[in-house]
Amino acid sequence: MLSTPSIMGLHLHYRLWISELNQDITVLRIFNDYLQEIKNRKVEPEIQNRVNRFKMQFSDLRNEIDELRHQMHLNKMKLAAESREGLKISMEEMESDNHNDVENRYNTFRKSFDRMKNDFIHFESQSL
Repeated sequence: MLSTPSIMGLHLHYRLWISELNQDITVLRIFNDYLQEIKNRKVEPEIQNRVNRFKMQFSDLRNEIDELRHQMHLNKMKLAAESREGLKISMEEMESDNHNDVENRYNTFRKSFDRMKNDFIHFESQSL
């Protein structure tokens, strides 16, 4: 994050991240449909085990998305209110609202999601 971020800049970051998380939910739904297709076509125990592991991983990722979106939405709404009032954000306020922590959580999530996505695409290409 910037050392002296603007309220609108932070607000726009949150809007973008929330949009990306919403897209990730759609990807997880589609991947779940793929899992159902694989499960219906393949009965090998190893494939079934991998399907179940991916389902659990998808569920964990969805929970993380929901938690992140909730925190981002709260921060975004607070920033919007501050912007309407013409306030400036101080570094102390930025720290108390955990903007850096939220960004770090998002970046960690993004890496985890992208890794899972690559793993799943590889699994799916071998399974159908």
